[in-house]
Amino acid sequence: MLIAAGSATASLSRITAAATVNNPYGKRGLGAAPTGFGARRRANSEAKPPVEWIDYCHSLGLGGIETSAPPTDADGISKYRDKLASYDMHVIFNVRLPNTEADIPAFEAGVKAASQIGAYGLHAALTARRYEVLDSVEAFKKSFQKNQQSVALAEPVLAKYKMRLAIENHKGWRAAEQAAWLKRLGSEYVGVHLDFGNNVSLCEDPMQTLDTLLPYVMSGHIKDMSVEPYDDGFLLSEVALGDGFLDLKAMVKKLRQKDPNMVLDLETITRDPLKIPVFTDNYWASFDDSYSPLPGRDLAKTLVLVKKNPPKKPLPRTSGLTPAEQLKLEDQNNLASIQYARQNLGL
Repeated sequence: MLIAAGSATASLSRITAAATVNNPYGKRGLGAAPTGFGARRRANSEAKPPVEWIDYCHSLGLGGIETSAPPTDADGISKYRDKLASYDMHVIFNVRLPNTEADIPAFEAGVKAASQIGAYGLHAALTARRYEVLDSVEAFKKSFQKNQQSVALAEPVLAKYKMRLAIENHKGWRAAEQAAWLKRLGSEYVGVHLDFGNNVSLCEDPMQTLDTLLPYVMSGHIKDMSVEPYDDGFLLSEVALGDGFLDLKAMVKKLRQKDPNMVLDLETITRDPLKIPVFTDNYWASFDDSYSPLPGRDLAKTLVLVKKNPPKKPLPRTSGLTPAEQLKLEDQNNLASIQYARQNLGL
């Protein structure tokens, strides 16, 4: 695994030699989200010849990928479908949702192509971190209404092609807000792409988030999280699976009980810790008791969680590292996570 981490110019064959494993789970096995492999994808694109994302993940024995929008031409669709079938891998596409009715034809072309390829579904992350970009409850209302309008425009197209859209809990809404929205929408084609750790930033226990969203979960980003206090709140980091405080076995078990074939894509983002400034006024600006509450008891529980779960290892940091060093650290985290998932999670 350490050898496989390599430098930014490490070849695909070198990675494969160190990490090759046969995935007995096929397309229901652990997949990969591109956001967790940023340095590796850059290195692969610069290789001679370039290494395609799907080929790289197949070389690691992974069961699928999340990626950008699908090709929409007949030849591209046919080639993608054939490669996917030959690798026995799942794919989740990110197709830009419509903001207005004028955007619907382009969205429909992407959904149709995804359907023809045989995609597991679509993924959408509609928000930034609300405590960083929203400075009032009114700003949150406008953002949330825009998200709901976009999905409402998309839903008839999804139903037409029987294509599911899973919306990630992307640090924009608390779980109860997202669940209430999806209940109102009432569509079998719109649900949740569960990120295992994002809502810690909104003072939720990860199991609380899962239980609240479980009726709507269609797919997910599996990750482990580590936390540490800092002056304005706490730091939050993705870490290699097994190195954090999440009860991954219990979480995966609940999801598999809901749907034995649900796909989970690894998203261990190797970066500096995120600052969650719960002791600042700005953090609370987009919450209020009537429209978007964040109870004090949830803050207290989160601070206890931080206190009782000191990092098992120093939190990962990439500031000051060379591109080669960043790639090495990212590869180490991802390969360790893949190994842990196979040995401990049945993925």
